[in-house]
Amino acid sequence: MKHYMYIVAVILNLGAGSQAYAEGALVAQARLMDATGKRIGIVSLVEHNKGVQITLNARGLTPGEHGLHIHRTGHCVTPNFLSAGSHFNPYGTQHGMENPIGPHGGDLPNLVVKDNGNVATTMENDLVTLEEGFINSLFDADGSAIVIHAKPDDGVTNPTGNSGARVACGVIEKLN
Repeated sequence: MKHYMYIVAVILNLGAGSQAYAEGALVAQARLMDATGKRIGIVSLVEHNKGVQITLNARGLTPGEHGLHIHRTGHCVTPNFLSAGSHFNPYGTQHGMENPIGPHGGDLPNLVVKDNGNVATTMENDLVTLEEGFINSLFDADGSAIVIHAKPDDGVTNPTGNSGARVACGVIEKLN
């Protein structure tokens, strides 16, 4: 089975703003908040020749695995974040990185949160772009958001991978 994304590194010790970007690179970020509106982390997105590199650093989450997705609307209204809409799915596929008819452009690997509630990870997504004007752009008319779910994504069940409630959300915003 072809995998569309791959993990670059599982654990990083990088703080926000500690990465160097190539000159002219398209860069975006999402400030994650929990259901109470408290800021719990940051997601950095950088476009390069392999797709979009996504680096997530968060704290205060329940230990264990959590589904992680890009959602189709750049709006995060507490407490349930339903305002972020469904998964970003520019090609009309089915859900899941293990689904032979998937994945959605917004499907990402599960997060593994440490016992202390922290997570730091980097991944690649070659199904999306930060460049405007393309069907798979995260910057369409209503934007996009990153959402962390309460349970792990099973990788195949349409439309959400049985990943449960939305526990954190961040609107993806351009930095350049």
